[in-house]
Amino acid sequence: MTEPTLSGLASEAFAIDTFVAATLAEDLGEGLPGGGRDVTSESVIDADARFSGVMDSRDAITVAGLPLAAAFFRALDPDMEIEILVAEGTQVQPGADLMRLTGNARAMLTAERSALNTVQHLSGIATMTRAYVDAMEGHATLLDTRKTIPGLRHLEKYATRMGGAQNHRMGLWDAAMIKDNHVLVAGGVGPAVARAREAGVAQIICEVDHLEQIEPAIEAGAHHLLLDNMGPDMLREAVARVAGRVPTEASGGVSLATIGAIAASGVTYVSVGRLTQSAPAADIGLDFTPL
Repeated sequence: MTEPTLSGLASEAFAIDTFVAATLAEDLGEGLPGGGRDVTSESVIDADARFSGVMDSRDAITVAGLPLAAAFFRALDPDMEIEILVAEGTQVQPGADLMRLTGNARAMLTAERSALNTVQHLSGIATMTRAYVDAMEGHATLLDTRKTIPGLRHLEKYATRMGGAQNHRMGLWDAAMIKDNHVLVAGGVGPAVARAREAGVAQIICEVDHLEQIEPAIEAGAHHLLLDNMGPDMLREAVARVAGRVPTEASGGVSLATIGAIAASGVTYVSVGRLTQSAPAADIGLDFTPL
């Protein structure tokens, strides 16, 4: 298949080359006494030795991060031959081959762990996300959250998209999220939303914990209501009261066992922090053969 590009991963706020270089530098110990080298590969593997390799999945997974893995290998061997066998977001069965590589053996061994760590982490997120999407059975849209590992937000939110979710706000800058502490200081839901409107905020999300907060939030100009820690029955009542005037989002207490009923309540979105906070790494391996 045609090798995917990194366009879905890169953005103005996330530079792939910088991430790859920093990750490899961390593993190589650049700047540390005696660092800047892979002592094992340098001492054991001839400089001109060549390997072929196959990356494969040991579990049923949803794939994410293969173009980024390729970038690690090419950073150390620009001439490495790489064939990505599976499109991003594809669900594969155990034993599926994901990538084939041919190139300098030292470069492959040095880049291996960084490449695998990244693909395992991102595919783990995509796999968990896909399980939640499937459990929703077509009701509502799944959203991620800001519960991400510092420095990896853009990659982790990319992985949730590969699993079938949509991204919530990327950070503190692109939407106002008025929560209980903001409401407490502002003196109520209505005043808090009104202040955000007066400040010219283009997108205002307001958390409501009680049904009585719905009308004041909408009347003050909220664009989106986050219905916090409400069960399916209360969510249905909240959706009825909103009556389609703004999108609604269920949040809190969402698990794989509960998301089906929550999504079926009629809400527009369901947000789940554990997609990025708690997803286990996918079991992906890379086996080499000397040439």
